[in-house]
Amino acid sequence: MKKHLLVLAIASTFFAATGASAMTKDEYSAAKQKIEADYKAAKASCDTMKDNAKDVCMKEAKGTEDVAKAELEAQYKPSASHTRKVAEEKADMTYNVAKEKCDDAQGDAKKACVDQAKADHDKAKADIKAMKG
Repeated sequence: MKKHLLVLAIASTFFAATGASAMTKDEYSAAKQKIEADYKAAKASCDTMKDNAKDVCMKEAKGTEDVAKAELEAQYKPSASHTRKVAEEKADMTYNVAKEKCDDAQGDAKKACVDQAKADHDKAKADIKAMKG
């Protein structure tokens, strides 16, 4: 019985703390605008680059924006699904950037690079799927 009450007390403390740290709608809107402004600035800095470096920079900028938006949602409305979404966005960003970097390689080296990026992404997706359950 004491264990049960202790678990309930810990759980209620967790939920109270989660609720207290949730953002207001105004904080959420301001943070979302900052993310969009940061993305535009990052994208603009990519315009000075050329070739594949520019492509990599654009993937990083877009991935960073997507991760930041997912993290913002997780802060605004904390839930297990939003936590998983953050992990998925991070995995996708890592994969997309790694795959883009592979374009600098040729032939077998490029294929090995893409295969490694895909294997890492598949592992990350499997780890995320395990979080569900």
